[in-house]
Amino acid sequence: MQHGIHPAYRPVVFRDRAGEYAFLTRSTLAGNGTVEWTDGRRYPVVDVETSSASHPVWTGRTRILDTAGRVEQYRRRYGQG
Repeated sequence: MQHGIHPAYRPVVFRDRAGEYAFLTRSTLAGNGTVEWTDGRRYPVVDVETSSASHPVWTGRTRILDTAGRVEQYRRRYGQG
C-alpha cells in the first residue's frame, strides 16, 4: 500500500441507540464522539439507527401488514376489479 493516500483504519465502537447494544470493531469512520470501553480505553463512537440487536428481522418482532386491505382500498379508489 502506498503511504499517505488511505484513510486511517482504527478501532471504533458502533453503538445501536435503539437496542442499547455496542460492539468494538475496526473502521475508517471517524465517529462523532468518544466512549469508554470495557478495557478502560476511550474509542471513537459511531451511533447507528439499527443493528442486529434492534432490527425486526433479526429480533423476531416483525409486523404483519394488512396487504389485502390495502389492495381492496386501491381497487375501490380507482375502480379496478
